[in-house]
Amino acid sequence: MVSLSDSLETVLGAKAADMLEEQIKVQTVGELLRYVPDRYVKQGDLSGERKPEPGERLTVVARVEENKTIPIRNSRRKMVKLVVFDGNVRIAVTFFNSPWIAAKLPKGTRVMMAGEVKYFRNELQLTHPNWLLLPEDGTSIEADDAVGSAVMAGIAKALAVDAGDGGGEKDGSIDFSEFLRDVIPVYRGTAKLQAWTIWQCVRAVLGQLDPIDDPLPETERLARGLIGADEALRKIHVPEGQNDIDQARARLKFDEALALQLALAQRRHVDRGAAGPVCRHVPGGLEDKMIARLPFTLTEGQAAVIDEISADLAAPITAADQSSVAPMSRLLQGEVGSGKTLVALLVMLRVIDNGYQCALLAPTEVLAAQHLRTLEAMLGGLAREGELDGEEGATRIALITGSMKTAAKRTALLETVTGQVGILIGTHALLQEHVDFFNLGFVVVDEQHRFGVEQRDTLRSRGRDGIVPHLLVMTATPIPRTVAMTVFGDLETSTLRELPRGRQPITTSVVPRGNPKWVQRVWERVNEEVEAGRQVYVVCARIGDDGTAAGQKSERKGAEAAAEPATSAVDMFTTLSEGPLGVHRLGLLHGRLPADEKALLMADFTAGDIDILVSTTVIEVGVDVPNATTMVIVDAERFGVSQLHQLRGRVGRGGLPGLCLLVTGASEMSPAMERLRAVAESNDGFALSIVDLAQRREGDLLGSLQSGQTSSLKFLSLLTDGDLIEDTRALADEVVGRDLTLVEHKPMAGLVDSILGPVRLAYLDKS
Repeated sequence: MVSLSDSLETVLGAKAADMLEEQIKVQTVGELLRYVPDRYVKQGDLSGERKPEPGERLTVVARVEENKTIPIRNSRRKMVKLVVFDGNVRIAVTFFNSPWIAAKLPKGTRVMMAGEVKYFRNELQLTHPNWLLLPEDGTSIEADDAVGSAVMAGIAKALAVDAGDGGGEKDGSIDFSEFLRDVIPVYRGTAKLQAWTIWQCVRAVLGQLDPIDDPLPETERLARGLIGADEALRKIHVPEGQNDIDQARARLKFDEALALQLALAQRRHVDRGAAGPVCRHVPGGLEDKMIARLPFTLTEGQAAVIDEISADLAAPITAADQSSVAPMSRLLQGEVGSGKTLVALLVMLRVIDNGYQCALLAPTEVLAAQHLRTLEAMLGGLAREGELDGEEGATRIALITGSMKTAAKRTALLETVTGQVGILIGTHALLQEHVDFFNLGFVVVDEQHRFGVEQRDTLRSRGRDGIVPHLLVMTATPIPRTVAMTVFGDLETSTLRELPRGRQPITTSVVPRGNPKWVQRVWERVNEEVEAGRQVYVVCARIGDDGTAAGQKSERKGAEAAAEPATSAVDMFTTLSEGPLGVHRLGLLHGRLPADEKALLMADFTAGDIDILVSTTVIEVGVDVPNATTMVIVDAERFGVSQLHQLRGRVGRGGLPGLCLLVTGASEMSPAMERLRAVAESNDGFALSIVDLAQRREGDLLGSLQSGQTSSLKFLSLLTDGDLIEDTRALADEVVGRDLTLVEHKPMAGLVDSILGPVRLAYLDKS
């Protein structure tokens, strides 16, 4: 008999197993059985519930209503044109130069067809589909009598009835009862692997599969009204009706949620027993000095988050051991400009007050340099220990990036390893092996979505004497709570929603490129802002000569993606410099510039020596220029909702109202225009994140968990299944709290492996 972990080669043979691995990336019995039907063909509703997309491969069982043979103009060839009806939808079917098909498929004939969907004048069409004639009476015919295209006739012959009890011999007849079922599963096939071949393989596996040990104890299963795991896997592939499908989906959705939460719970508990540095408030220390010089009071949200973090840093592991705490792992998310950097700084100062060092990891050199300037400006003399204008008890801040000159990098590394530097800021260069700390106690990761788990864990491994540094992950991309519980499920979550007093709202308008007067008004408005002494960003989607800018991908699909290339930053800079705006001071910033040139440009813009900065998305996060009030985003349809929200957050940061103008060539009724209108209508990043997720779907958001593979999550919705995610998270914490490696819960361990797969588990563990 067969188990879920068995190789498909041992069950189906090498030829079939190789084809399944090559075409749909499945290798084991469990992976094949979790390759669930894309839809179901039902008697009286044989095309399923949704309208197929152009280019999608469609399998349909229908009856021929029209049959015409039409001469092709200026040719001796003829075209066979059919209209078939499946009880729900009429489909136009065309065969070129195959007049014999007309005789095989007269009116009234019942036929199965599989081909690529096209539309013409809103009419669904199939051109040269594979097809198979289905008998009206009886359920079997001789294999040699199968009538259809070569591919479909071959599939039908492959379904020839096994003799006896599965001895493997074929009796030469084809069982058509499968085609006559009330509900027929249809799988997402490929050009080389038809849906019916997948179903044949699934049926062969199910026929040999041993009953599956249920990962869920019966009491837990019954309390949730779920069917068994074995029953669910069989019903999803061989349902007798809609009720079977609904029951199977409910159970498989639960299993997906549980598998994810078990893996994430293991990450949450992996530091259990490890010791983090105790960092309690030190009266009169750097933290108190920093708070005393703030020209404003902290928002209620900032104060609440600091209290949450303070509890993590000071709570002892046990009442008996007051000398160590569990290492903190916390996500800090918040709106653009909500004050996350100040929160992180105050926590870093508390850690320094307790004798430990801090590391701040940033995704780009521009952002790392911005953090350095921001922290030095906020701290003043408190950041200049040992210098003439340094204050008593001051610390030092250093920067390390990949492009720094050797001498400067060597100095920063030496001062870090000797303990002189309290805060080391850097890019991926911080992760290099030769970067050592005297006594690292706290790691801050800015814009976590740019880093993997392994990268943040690399820094956490550099504590001294077995101490695991605390971790604070920051993101300015608001995330719905249920999404955060999954994507950042190994972290506790703190949220900042309140904006600091004095922060002005940002007005956003969509400007169709097809209206020349509106576009002209955009540049007139830019000129007015500069004439008033303010500064402007102009953001483009690509640099200049090879398509997209670093890290920037077009989200457009279909006809939109086929449109003309986006305006480049280089071309825009030239256009503006040679036009009326050329009287102003313009700068060009993009990711390919040398690091010192990028730093100089940003310093000049911050100092007010550049009026208009033409840039790619390198200014997306962290850049803070209070005098910048206006942003023009060119080809705005090329950006996602969250990215647009991030970009516009660069303006309106200095007490003056902000303006963001989205210049777009998107058509009025397109999904891209829907995105842009959503951004224009709301400044609420959390609301926009839901819009973003609804358009992108969870598969995109969970891409890092998929390691580039097709999503294994078929049923779980991070937007609508919040209660289920919370339920499985609590269950996973309870199980993993007692059995970290799931050695006493082998079916649950198998569930994690079968749903997430070895590669995805490796991601959760390491990347």
